Amino acid sequence: MSEQSFEQMLEESLVTIHNNQVVEGKVISVKEDEIVLNIGYKADGIITRNEYSNTPNIDLRTVVKEGDTMEAKVLKVNDGEGQVLLTYKRLMAEKGNKRIEEAYNNQEVLKAPVAAVLDGGLSVVVEEARVFIPASLVSDTYEKNLSKYAGQEIEFVITEFNPKRRRIIGDRKQLLVAKKKELQKELFEKISVGMTVEGTVKNVTDFGAFIDLGGADGLLHISEMSWGRVDSPKKLFKVGDVVKVLIKDIQGEKIALSLKFEDQNPWITAADKYQVGTVVTGKVARMTDFGAFVELEPGIDALLHVSQISREHVEKPSDVLKIGEEVTAKVVDFNGTDKKISLSVKALSDASEDAE
Repeated sequence: MSEQSFEQMLEESLVTIHNNQVVEGKVISVKEDEIVLNIGYKADGIITRNEYSNTPNIDLRTVVKEGDTMEAKVLKVNDGEGQVLLTYKRLMAEKGNKRIEEAYNNQEVLKAPVAAVLDGGLSVVVEEARVFIPASLVSDTYEKNLSKYAGQEIEFVITEFNPKRRRIIGDRKQLLVAKKKELQKELFEKISVGMTVEGTVKNVTDFGAFIDLGGADGLLHISEMSWGRVDSPKKLFKVGDVVKVLIKDIQGEKIALSLKFEDQNPWITAADKYQVGTVVTGKVARMTDFGAFVELEPGIDALLHVSQISREHVEKPSDVLKIGEEVTAKVVDFNGTDKKISLSVKALSDASEDAE
């Protein structure tokens, strides 16, 4: 029997490898853009930065250290320089695809970081396998700018899985819709008309504000924002404000809110303040052809009829009065039931003349 050379015995002791084979090795060197693995073969294995991760410009020294054991997949047994070209990210992507397929079959909720914000949606990564979430499935409301999701970890389900066509689609919207329905059910079970609840201003319009009550939105109409007059809801509220509101009415899924708490109703003490014969001062709030309405305090307007504006004939209130002008007059009629008060400047001047 002929004796084998040392080189022959060494070569026989080494493993044989082939393309697409999964190998395990020990890290013997790490550079910023390259990992060298001892895989028990006659040549070392090389993992470049691009074959380690999809993260651009990642410093490999921050994720791998000498002595680590890791798996990789053979891309080329000989890269042209006598070394074995390996890939880590493609092996992880295959494992990720298996993980995604399991989640797809079981309708499992996945959680992963947003790797990129694209024109048409978000790209998330599950163990180096990419999932695309279209913009229409990112949220349950329209969002023009998706950049706020960059780097965030979000939850989603897989609604389409076709790795051969590189079509793996995620859906975050249905989770939000389901969660909102659950919160809505809980909210409607505990609220009732007359309750005071706390909410957050979600949107402000010219006619009112929408308040998020934690499961459903309620409308605080401009007419319910104060016992007094409100010119613009945007002067009173901004998005994000926390407010305590009264539930005025519930019709199906519609909730009407109010800030007109009954214990703050100015008409409760109006009978004492505005008895007939009392001289009062207020500001002209609005005018009609038949008279001017004078605001005595927020929530209480009194009518100054055109015939009571002056001892002289007045054709229409706007001829002698203007909005915001301060007027002093006498209360000539008080009707608490109908919440009506009548004023007269004429009676005040008549009284003054009589006194003279």
